[in-house]
Amino acid sequence: MRDRIVANVQQGIPHMNAPIEPVRLTQFSHGGGCGCKIAPSVLREILGEASRSAIPAALLVGLETADDAAVYQINDQQAIVATTDFFMPVVDDPYDFGRIAATNAISDVYAMGARPLFALAVVGMPVDKLPASTIRRVLEGGEAVCATAGIPIAGGHSIDSVEPIYGLVAIGLVDPARVKRNADAKAGDRLVLGKGLGVGIYSAALKKGALDPALYDTLIATTTRLNTPGTRLAGMDGVHAMTDVTGFGLLGHLLEICRGSRLGAEIRWRDVPTLQGVTDLVERGFRTGASARNWQSYGDHVDMGTFGESERALLTDPQTSGGLLVSCAPDAVDDVLAVFREEGFADAAVVGQLVAAEPVVQVR
Repeated sequence: MRDRIVANVQQGIPHMNAPIEPVRLTQFSHGGGCGCKIAPSVLREILGEASRSAIPAALLVGLETADDAAVYQINDQQAIVATTDFFMPVVDDPYDFGRIAATNAISDVYAMGARPLFALAVVGMPVDKLPASTIRRVLEGGEAVCATAGIPIAGGHSIDSVEPIYGLVAIGLVDPARVKRNADAKAGDRLVLGKGLGVGIYSAALKKGALDPALYDTLIATTTRLNTPGTRLAGMDGVHAMTDVTGFGLLGHLLEICRGSRLGAEIRWRDVPTLQGVTDLVERGFRTGASARNWQSYGDHVDMGTFGESERALLTDPQTSGGLLVSCAPDAVDDVLAVFREEGFADAAVVGQLVAAEPVVQVR
């Protein structure tokens, strides 16, 4: 499959055997990773009042609640989970780019509580500017992550594009009774975040050559860690809702749960995990344009209390391949944290709770 896709994107590349100067993938992209997402308010305007007619009963999850994937029931014990995610480079190394994009796409399957089955590659490359070896490394990175997840890349589609784009269509399987939707959170639930915040801020520093090599290693480690706890958490009765924190930042994705479940939320800033060194980078002025767009989209539904611009920058920071955000009963917290710890998520922490109120997030 990989060879077929590479063959497609090679068409039109002149002098394939000629020496080619090293290229930085990020130089071709106007935005990187999940920071490329259309702002939440703009997306809502684009989608508008999408038609809800002729929706089959078997479609358990569709557009209604801004969930991470569609879910279609095929029998009493099985439902198909389908999602797609792709973006422009967040790093320059093609292999790392492929790994990050694939991890991010598969995360939506885990966020629904499903087990991944297989994937299809989505590839767009500026074939007149990138050597075939670079494109091949992107695909190899994606394949490596899929191998770790225990799934094949079964096909895909490629185009010649102005900016490098890579991602996956990810397909999973779940028991219909264990689907975790944004709409099923309950008042009093605790909120558990699986990964520290700061990927967008790291990326902003990286593009300006200001990210320390040790922090780059942290960036790659967090963005290529599969959110495998999602499958196990789906089997726990005390877990009511899950999502993953990506381009809309922690506040944006929490608001999706709040709106779906018709609840408010409280976030305890002191308990929110952040990536190593990210606070210093924020104080030095590193942040993405997507963070400001996020705040413009949903800031009217957030009460920041006494906190200021630095805290807001982190809470709106677009996370590429971010952590799971879990809404669970208070008596399930210890078990939820145990699953995260057992699967290597040392930063997982309780960061707040859901309350019976209007869909507004209060930061305390």
